[in-house]
Amino acid sequence: MPASAKKSRRVAVLADSDTRWKWGALTANRLVSAGVSPDRGEPDIRLDGYLLRGRATPTARQLEEVGVRADRLSEVSAAEFLHEMAQEPYDVVVLALVGGGVQAMLHGLAHVWQGRTERPVVVTGYVGVVYEKLTDGLLLRHGADLVLANSRQDADRFRAVYEGVDADASSVTEVALPFLGGAVHNPDRTEDDPYTVVFAAQPSVPQNRGDRAYLLDRLIQHARRHPGREVLLKLRSKPGEHTTHIEELPYQKLAQRKDLPANLRLVYGNMGEVLDRTDLLVTVSSTAALESLHRRIPTVVLTDLGVREVLGNHHFVGSGCLASWDQLDAGHEPEPDPWWVARQGVATGGAYEAAFDRARRRVEELLAAGELPPLKPYYTPVTAPGYLPGVLARHHLAPDGSPLPGAPAADRAPGPVRRIFRHAARGAYRHGVQRVAPVIRRMGEL
Repeated sequence: MPASAKKSRRVAVLADSDTRWKWGALTANRLVSAGVSPDRGEPDIRLDGYLLRGRATPTARQLEEVGVRADRLSEVSAAEFLHEMAQEPYDVVVLALVGGGVQAMLHGLAHVWQGRTERPVVVTGYVGVVYEKLTDGLLLRHGADLVLANSRQDADRFRAVYEGVDADASSVTEVALPFLGGAVHNPDRTEDDPYTVVFAAQPSVPQNRGDRAYLLDRLIQHARRHPGREVLLKLRSKPGEHTTHIEELPYQKLAQRKDLPANLRLVYGNMGEVLDRTDLLVTVSSTAALESLHRRIPTVVLTDLGVREVLGNHHFVGSGCLASWDQLDAGHEPEPDPWWVARQGVATGGAYEAAFDRARRRVEELLAAGELPPLKPYYTPVTAPGYLPGVLARHHLAPDGSPLPGAPAADRAPGPVRRIFRHAARGAYRHGVQRVAPVIRRMGEL
């Protein structure tokens, strides 16, 4: 019996990092599950998670911190995932990957589903603010049935890009970030509940040591100027772990050489739990700013290093949230612009609950259609003969989406020797990416 005829929807999420797994899994739940089946009291979604093997494959600790559960979770190569998709009767497939990964999987899925009269609905999108490589990233995602836009502003921009290259823009669907929520900020404080300032660090913004050391020094100065405040440095990952972006200069290492005041602490954990006790959120350009604004927490996007595209804080022009550490030290709390906030998909007052209704209806319409046309990405061997082959080859796929000779075997479980080799090879690769490569780059700058 086809999966779409069953009571429970079967959904597969392929992710390549901890944050993309969080986005993909939460998106899947919002797209397919409207809660529970009223007659059975059971969830109406079966969620299978696939973690794409690579430098940023999340660790068990990172998965635990994300807090999103799956009925089944496994680590796979691209070829292994495509083999699964050829065998398993899923209703929906969510591709929570970087753009090149999405493009490779679209071509790979088109190949393995060739000749099928029924196939799953394919969904993709972005994990947060889109502030760089807009056209490149969007065209790499073109071909999915739904390309999700996290805000009205993004939806308008996405359609403009697709229409500008004569590509079908009907896949663009406005939603919101799936992880917004939590209690609205309560400004009242007691002696046992001090005013809390949180600096949300980012792995790759800013990149150079001087800028990161400057931000840490200003955070330390703020804590010393306000000894009655609790100041938290919210970190994304522990040393040796990888995230969506490579962190070459972790704040943990910079902080080891500093004399930290007693009211300044380094913390990990789920961002939502940290925001539960936050009175002022400070960042350069983290998506955490949108989570904070959604909860009506005073939010600052720093201007100390300039308002620049390379930092991503240019996205917040017009938000009313731009400010410097000097202003924060003097007690400034910004007032966000309501029109700007509404355009970013962080609407309050109940509107957020309906943010996924349109996308959910679209998924159900496609499933009810029974037969869907073959996946047709914008990039093909005809439209991008000098670009597409390289994108696909990085995932061991030929230009037609078929596995290249020598691609990891996908028709059998790895034996113990193969598993040991995989683990060692991945560890060596991660070490090279995060430890050796940065040293070589720094030596080149001497």
